Amino acid sequence: MGNCHTVGPNEALVVSGGCCGSDEKTYVVGGWAWAWWLISDIQRITLEIMTLQPKCEDVETAEGVAITVTGVAQVKVMTEKELLGYACEQFLGKTVVEIKSVILQTLEGHLRAILGTLTVEQIYQDRDKFATLVREVASPDVGRMGIEILSFTIKDVYDKVEYLSSLGKTQTAAVQRDADIGVAEAERDAGIREAECKKEMMDTKFLADTKMADSKRELEMQKASFNQEVNTKKAEAQLAYELQAAKEQQKIRMEEIEIEVVCLYCRRWSAKPPYDDSGHKIHTESFNGYLPQA
Repeated sequence: MGNCHTVGPNEALVVSGGCCGSDEKTYVVGGWAWAWWLISDIQRITLEIMTLQPKCEDVETAEGVAITVTGVAQVKVMTEKELLGYACEQFLGKTVVEIKSVILQTLEGHLRAILGTLTVEQIYQDRDKFATLVREVASPDVGRMGIEILSFTIKDVYDKVEYLSSLGKTQTAAVQRDADIGVAEAERDAGIREAECKKEMMDTKFLADTKMADSKRELEMQKASFNQEVNTKKAEAQLAYELQAAKEQQKIRMEEIEIEVVCLYCRRWSAKPPYDDSGHKIHTESFNGYLPQA
């Protein structure tokens, strides 16, 4: 006879032994299994996440500076059948505290080894990269134990000789220096840009004034040309008028002279009989049609 054993999803049930001296093992996660009395062995191993806090004190870095590093790791037993078998071989029958102690020592060993290959600046300034490196190096070893590293982060980095403090002050001074340089360069660039803008403004104003002066000069020249043309036309018209008036006056004067001559002859003819050049008397009857009537 035997019993039916159940297990939750946070544990793995391992059934070993059986009839006829079988060495086959049954792994059950979140289910049930049958076990014979007296000839079957029932054991359990936790699948819950285990939190570890590896700490390496006064470990010398690549530069010989002793620092202390603390981290936080989340690990658990893997559920794949083969890997679960590895974990059972290593930790079956041990308490959670004992399992955590074995994994913790493995992580701390890898952490110490990696610290000796890096500088303080690399560890302090890029903690994520450092933590990723530790996880990648340690994963194969703990994986052979059937353990998976879910996460690993660096919690704190410090030293006893105030090297990190000096590094921080140096970095702060460098940042302040860069900030001052940046401000000076920004002010310089702003001054240069302001001068360039003023120059562009003056150039634009000069061009505008030049165009305005050119337009005004061209307008004045056009007005002068128009005035000259108008005055020329006026002078020509005045001269033509005066010339025509002179011609008319000359015609009038010629007519007046002709009239005066005719009147003079008329008066002479009316005073005595006219004679020709040879002294013969000219009969006035022949002039009656030409002389004016009294």
